[in-house]
Amino acid sequence: MTARDPVARETIRRSQQSAMPDGREAAAPDAHGAGGAHRQDRVPGWLQTGAGWSWRLLIIAVVVYLVARVFGVLYIVVVPCVAALLLTALLQPLAGRLRRAGLPALAATWCTLLIAAAVLGGLGWLISARVSAEYPTLVAEAKHTATQIESLLSGPPFHLKNTNVKNLLNNIPKYVSTHRSVIEGTVVTGGRIAAEFFGGLVLMLFVMFFLIKDGERIWNWLIGKMQPHNARRWDRAGRASWTAVVYYMRGTVAVAAIHGAVVGIALWIMGVPLALPLAVLVFMAAFVPLVGLLVAGALAVLVTLATKGWLDAVILVIVLVVEDQLEAHLLQPQVVGRVIRLHPLGIILALAVGGVLAGIPGALVAVPVVAVITRAVPELRRREPPDSPDPPDPGDPP
Repeated sequence: MTARDPVARETIRRSQQSAMPDGREAAAPDAHGAGGAHRQDRVPGWLQTGAGWSWRLLIIAVVVYLVARVFGVLYIVVVPCVAALLLTALLQPLAGRLRRAGLPALAATWCTLLIAAAVLGGLGWLISARVSAEYPTLVAEAKHTATQIESLLSGPPFHLKNTNVKNLLNNIPKYVSTHRSVIEGTVVTGGRIAAEFFGGLVLMLFVMFFLIKDGERIWNWLIGKMQPHNARRWDRAGRASWTAVVYYMRGTVAVAAIHGAVVGIALWIMGVPLALPLAVLVFMAAFVPLVGLLVAGALAVLVTLATKGWLDAVILVIVLVVEDQLEAHLLQPQVVGRVIRLHPLGIILALAVGGVLAGIPGALVAVPVVAVITRAVPELRRREPPDSPDPPDPGDPP
């Protein structure tokens, strides 16, 4: 290396330092321009959050739609299985008591099913006998009431023409006479519908039999396929959900029995025909919370109006309104609300969604499904076993 090299290096260094500010000034606009372009292309935070929620909700909606379509195609399988689950929740405590009394599992299951069949069969025979015996009275009293209403509307203050009144009121006994099958019960016609009904009934009985007999074994087999820590969480969630369904069915049966008894006694006191069948109809309709009582009560009011006149019909409406308020403020919170703490608005929304997705079966299972979700989700999110044990399970999960 020559002596001129340090001088050359110093000269180059000074020239670079003198050129650096210009270079920075030249580079600054580029950096500023790039940063500005980056800031201009950046998506606002609120829009990113909204987009993230949107595509997630869209995926959930698509999944729900596909599940609903699958259930719609397989309704003949899904509906009997769901009905079997609900009936198992109602009957399994009885089977558990029979087992604790010393009966084997198979004998306890058969005894439970036979008791349920005997109760339903006896109730059906009693309803059919009462309908056959009291139907002529219903038709005769409907004609008599139509004549009374005709006289009322023809006089003051209505002064309607007799011809119009007769055309209107003659439809009441005519409808009652020609729609006897509707009042007695829906008659299943057609080979396809009958085959689907009996096929679903047989499937429901088979599923219910094995759920009552081997429910604990089936549940242990399901959670046995999981990792131990996941199995414990799902076991807690399943048992909590099953407890909610069992208590829901018990509470619903108690509330429905109260409704049926009150309406039946009121109809019997007023001397309305078909009091027992209408009371049973109210009992069955009460399994749809809040809405079922209104629908069945409306039919009872129409029968009362057609047979006993408007005064008795108004009295029955008052009874139904008071009963509805008692259900909303006393029966549901005290009987059902111990396990399922849902606001009436939540119940209505659940019924609406279930009815839209699956019709009457969807409305029947909407509240139990919501109860299962509200009990299962906290248990699934809990990583450690609960500090305090849950109340004793009335039945093992299926």
